[in-house]
Order: sequence, then C-alpha cells, then structure tokens
Amino acid sequence: MRVSDTPTDGTITEKQRWRALMVCLVAGAMTLLDVSIVNVALPSIRDGLGAGPSTIQWVVAGYALAFGILLVPAGRLGDARSRRSVFIAGVVLFTLSSALCGAAQDPVWLAVARVLQGFGGGLISPQVSGFIQTMFTGRDRGRAFGLFGASIGVSTAIGPLLGGVLVNAGGPDLGWRLVFFVNVPVGVVLVLLALRWLPRAGTGHRQSLDPVGVVLFAAAILLVLWPVVQGDQDTPLSQRPWWFLAVAAVVLVLFLLWERRWAARGEETLVDLSLLRVRSFTTGLGLGTFYFAGFTAIFIVLTLYLQEGLGYSALEAGLTQLPFAVGSAVSAFLAGRLVHRFGRWLVVLGLVGVVVGLVVIDVIAPVIEGMEGLKLAPALLLAGFGGGMVISPNVTLALAEVDPARAGAGGGLLQTAQRTGSAIGVAVVLAIFFQSAAATGGDLGEALSYSLRTTIALVLVALALGVVDLRRRTADPAPEPAEVVR
Repeated sequence: MRVSDTPTDGTITEKQRWRALMVCLVAGAMTLLDVSIVNVALPSIRDGLGAGPSTIQWVVAGYALAFGILLVPAGRLGDARSRRSVFIAGVVLFTLSSALCGAAQDPVWLAVARVLQGFGGGLISPQVSGFIQTMFTGRDRGRAFGLFGASIGVSTAIGPLLGGVLVNAGGPDLGWRLVFFVNVPVGVVLVLLALRWLPRAGTGHRQSLDPVGVVLFAAAILLVLWPVVQGDQDTPLSQRPWWFLAVAAVVLVLFLLWERRWAARGEETLVDLSLLRVRSFTTGLGLGTFYFAGFTAIFIVLTLYLQEGLGYSALEAGLTQLPFAVGSAVSAFLAGRLVHRFGRWLVVLGLVGVVVGLVVIDVIAPVIEGMEGLKLAPALLLAGFGGGMVISPNVTLALAEVDPARAGAGGGLLQTAQRTGSAIGVAVVLAIFFQSAAATGGDLGEALSYSLRTTIALVLVALALGVVDLRRRTADPAPEPAEVVR
C-alpha cells in the first residue's frame, strides 16, 4: 500500500474521512470485543492451563485495569503529539499481545499478556473519539458518533456469541486460544490501512505531556479499580478493600491541585480543567458512568443464568443475546442521524427503553419454561434498541463544546469513566448474583432477578441525570456555538 495517500496538511477528502472512520471503528470494536468475548472461554482457559480463581480473575480484570489506567494519558499523548502514531502503536501492541495470549503456556503468562493487551486497547480507544471530533463537523459528526455507538453496543453484546462460536469450533484445547488469535489478522490489516488512510495532522507544536499529572491520575484510577480486581468473581462485597477509594479521593485532590499549578505556569495539563465547568460534558461523564455500570453487567449475569442455570452451551447463550446487539446497532445508527435534531431527548427515551426491557426480563426470566432464549428476545431487542440511543448521542452531546484540539483527552476522560463504571458495576452485580444464589440454595433465577434490579437501579441514576440535563437545556434558551447541539 502507498503511505503517500495519507494527507499531511490536515485537509482530507470526504472519501478519505469515511475510510479513516472505518479503520477507527474496527479497531475500537476489537478492543471492546475483548471485554466480553473472553467470558465464555474462561472454563476452557481454567481447564487448559490449570488456572486458579485468582489468575482467572486477572485474565478478566487485568485487561480492564490496564485499559482504564491508560485512556486519559493516551488521549493526551495523541492530542499533544500525533494521534495517528499513537493509534498505530496501540494496534501493534494489541495485536502482538493477542498473539502472546493465544500462545500462553501457563496462567501467569496469560495474565501478563492480558495486561499488555489492555494497554494496547487504552492507547487505541481515545484516538477514535479524537479522530471523529477533528475529522467531522455538524450532522456528519453526529452520524460518525452514531456509528461509533453502534460499534460499542454490537461489539459488547456480540462478544459472547463470537466467543461461543470460536470455543465450539476449536474444542477444549484450541478454542480459547482462537478467541485471542482472531485479533492477529485483523490487527495486521488495520495497521496497513491506518498507514494509508489516517490523517497525519498534528497540533503544530509540541505540547507538554504533564508527566506528574499522568502519574497522579493513573495512581488514582488504579486505586479505584483495585478493589474490583482483588479476589474472585464471587468474593463478597464486604470483603473487598473498598478503603482504597478513600485513598483514591486524596490522590485525585492532589491531582487537581497539581493541574491548577501546572496550568498557572502556562503549560498544557493532562485534563483540561475547564471541561469540568461545562455542564454538557460533566453530565455526559456521569450519565455514561452509571449507564455502563449497569449495561456491561447485564450480559455476564444473563450468560451465567443461561449456562449454569438452564444448561445452555456457550454458543446458545451468545445467540440468546443477539437481539440486543441487533437492536443496539439499528438504533445507534439512526440516533447518530437524529441527535442533531433531538439531542438529549434521544438519550432519555433510550434509557427508558433500557429500563422497560430489563424490567420485563426480570419479570419473565425466572418463571418461563421452555424456549427461554426465544421468549426473552423481544425484551432484549427493546433494551438493545434503547441502549443504542444512549451511547453515541451522549458522547456527541458531551463533546459538543469541547475544543477539537483537546478531543483525545476529553474522549479519554469519558471512556475512563465508562470503563471504571463497567468494572465496578460488574464486580458489584456479580457479587450480588453469587451471594443471592448461595442464600437461596442455588436458585439462579432468583439470583438473576436481584442482579437485574441492581442494574436497573444504576440505569435509573443515569436516567435521572439525563432528565436533569434535559430540563436545564429546555429552561436555558441561550444560543450556543454552531457545532453545539441540544
């Protein structure tokens, strides 16, 4: 391929813009897919490598931990240097570490490779929202974020299905390795396409990377996520070291004080503190955190119920969740086209759809008999359709008033909040699931109900934030910049 096709002056044609978006979306979907695809392969990994519960936990949580720590620093690095270079480096690291995961000969090898894979994903993800923010404007930006939201919803929901297909195809020895090896050819193609199609445009001058801010922020995120990765998936909530959160709060205060001092010296900071004064951004930050805390956990507890409670295979469990992926993909694409017109209304209606879908699942799942997966399909389709109206419009609205030059750091902060919410939500909901199962003598239907009610509560918090922001936007008729949408 000819690298010379890539423009160097920051101006790209319409065709090049959408080609570049395709590269970004595939890479972003690949990193998010690895959050859920591994879950159905855990029994095979445990048997194939003789991995204990703590190592299995690190296979899941180590990826999320590394991913979350690097998001904001990687977004800042892309803003300050070259978003294209950071993206390509992330894809290379993700691809190589995927190969290492697939070739693992012992549990520690796999756990370390998963952490490296998480670092690769953390480098990639903030560049995706950064590229969208800088390459697109107006309605096209809404459409691009709509496709981004569709890729998030589909990759998260379809992960168990793809994992089940690969595990069944490869058998107990090779199946779990295929879950990782499948990323290798995709990563190689992405690197070649990125070299050709991603724009080279940079900031024009070398900005400060704020190394002290990077260390303090990473330490705070590590302290927040550490209680999540400690212990097994069924470790009671009371036995997790939640006191780390108090230490994290102290470190975050130190981080904010340092950022103010660094900014006072005229240097660029890791996090643009002015973002925290933008209501649309802070609302999107909080809404995304609570939504992902509930959204991500749904698939794990539903998979556990179907496989452990109803005896479904990994493939059957994945197929059951396919309606959610279909609904999410369709509505996210439509929402990207409509967000410029309806704004926060789309998010609020989407959250209502998610809540209604989850309530229906909670009511019927424990009592239906026979063809359970088929009977759950309408409720999962409704929840997925609602979810697709949440993710991309929320990102579009949150970043609408953010300077494109800081899009990587802003997008990284949004995704850090989402990943942190996901990790904590999964830990809490799983603990509730296993504790409920133990308290009810192994009644997984009852355990599913308790878990779903927890996820519904988390989504309701997101809905409350959306309603508050909608009322604020309705009450404040002040004009906004042309690129800002209501």
